[in-house]
Amino acid sequence: MENAETVGNKRHYVLPKGWRQKYKFRLTSCIVFFILAYIMIFLRVTYVTVIHPIKPAAAWLAAVLPTPHMSVPLPDRASIVDDKGRILAVSLPDAALYADPKQIIHPYKVAQELAAILPDINPQQTKARLLLKQSSFAYIDRALTPGQEMAVNRLGVPGLYFLPSWKRHYPDGSIAAHILGGVTPGQNGIAGVEESFNKRLLKRNGQPLKLSIDLRVQGIVQRELADAMNNYDARGACAIVESMTGRIIAMVSLPTYNANNFHDAPPDAQTDRCISGDYEPGSVMKLMTLAAGLQSGLVHVWDKFNTTHPLFVSGYAVTDYEPVHHWLAMPAILAYSSNIGASRIAAIMGPKLQRAWLAKMGFFNRSPIQLPGAQYGLWHARRSWHLLTTMSVSFGNGIAMPPIILVNAVVADLNGGILYKPTLLAPKPGAPPRQGVRVMRPDVSVDMRKMMRGVVLSGTGVYANVPGYLVGGKTGTSQVVGANGRYDTDLNDSSFIAAFPINHPRYVVYALVIHPIPTKKMQKFSYGFTTGGYVAAPAVGRIISRIGPMLGIRPLSSAALKAANAKWHFPLTPKPPASAVALGPGHPFPPGANQYAYDLTKHLAPQHPDQAAKLAALKKIELSKPFYPTSSEVQVASS
Repeated sequence: MENAETVGNKRHYVLPKGWRQKYKFRLTSCIVFFILAYIMIFLRVTYVTVIHPIKPAAAWLAAVLPTPHMSVPLPDRASIVDDKGRILAVSLPDAALYADPKQIIHPYKVAQELAAILPDINPQQTKARLLLKQSSFAYIDRALTPGQEMAVNRLGVPGLYFLPSWKRHYPDGSIAAHILGGVTPGQNGIAGVEESFNKRLLKRNGQPLKLSIDLRVQGIVQRELADAMNNYDARGACAIVESMTGRIIAMVSLPTYNANNFHDAPPDAQTDRCISGDYEPGSVMKLMTLAAGLQSGLVHVWDKFNTTHPLFVSGYAVTDYEPVHHWLAMPAILAYSSNIGASRIAAIMGPKLQRAWLAKMGFFNRSPIQLPGAQYGLWHARRSWHLLTTMSVSFGNGIAMPPIILVNAVVADLNGGILYKPTLLAPKPGAPPRQGVRVMRPDVSVDMRKMMRGVVLSGTGVYANVPGYLVGGKTGTSQVVGANGRYDTDLNDSSFIAAFPINHPRYVVYALVIHPIPTKKMQKFSYGFTTGGYVAAPAVGRIISRIGPMLGIRPLSSAALKAANAKWHFPLTPKPPASAVALGPGHPFPPGANQYAYDLTKHLAPQHPDQAAKLAALKKIELSKPFYPTSSEVQVASS
């Protein structure tokens, strides 16, 4: 039955009795239920989060929580630093701009707008790239500054995008530019140590490549060398500072370039004159001739040689720049830079011993320095190495080489007789001492140092003398071969090599000035001469005076300097021991002298040459054995 009633023509439904109380009860019950439920949930949440919070499991946290990384992304190329950790090359974050040509609606307009913001791009090339509708990627510029990036972004051009990248930066510009080299736009090395150690530098381990270069010394050498070059309007110059164990402290080639603009540098500026080029060493080569003679045992420091007149061979004359008219001993030959005296010594040794010595000292090989541009020297073939070649090579003509080869050989002359491979790398912490090869007796090295001191005190190298320092050295002046293959009488190369302190050498300093010319500015000083003594020696002296304190070598007081000079004084005419028979007038040839020595004097060679003396001399010349530093040998070398 329905609860309904009819009133007139309409039918009305009638609610049952008590419905209002029933539904009111139900609604009240629901409200109370939900209130209690919310109270219980609130209390439970308060309990588990405030009163007694439940900690989630560590494994669950590790799985769901992100791990923050605060470290900066490693650059794409490791830094290069000097021996004290100063930055020489570093990769900095940068932005590259590229375009999707398919999205560029107005390529001509966009190219013009980009050219106004990016002055280094080529507008025509940019237009051509934006018109390549078949491509979805076209580089516009690989290195944008932050300001340029913002300016391009403000254009609001669809189709222009940025890529994060790195740019190689050289904070000191031209300082050590030839050592460092450069990189391609893709950050691969293409010159210098950037190329030689490319794989090492591309390892993203954050460890810098540490060089043996001292940035402070490098800067000083470059400035002083530039002054010498500019004073004489020279074509170029180079300089090297090398330690007694073969580590390169500084190496400069001029003209130079800004390493940040490697690709824009002219070829002449990119040429590293320290490791390439065919420069005749001039009289610096006498250091090799005298050392070889002493090592052979055929001649001694007290022997005298006839330098009273020029030597004529095959239509050529060997003369001295400042001739003397008496016989000279070895110290005087070096101090006065006598070509005639060096020729006499070389003729006594002969070509076989001379070539063996030069080969052992590295003159016939390319320098092992860690740079890609190192070159071989130039020399006569064995079949044409006759008397004239033997004589001319003895004083630095008729043979040419990159300066690094010459400098490294002279280091062995002075450090006790140990030949090391030159290196640009700093020693690793805890690494053992470098291993070298013994090439001469320690006593020969001591004699060479004493004679080099005489060059600076009373010879051609007086302008390299530095107050407070015991400097030894040797001048070099070599003629230049012209386009016609003959020596140009109007051009020369001037050089000077020094070691300091000569009583305990620590560094060799070499400077070469290429094609200096007399200038009005230097007329009062050089009197129009462009020899090594006037051009290169003063520059080396200034370098030593500035870098000595930096390298921890303090100048001596006047009293200490006087005492050291007395100890290291070597007379120009040493007295032979009582038991020795010295060479000189009436006795010009030692046992085992080469045929060439007799040919120079028109004397007849003995019918039965002393073959035993020749063999003994060759064995002494060929001395070459691994050297491991010991306390006794270090003491002998530094005495």
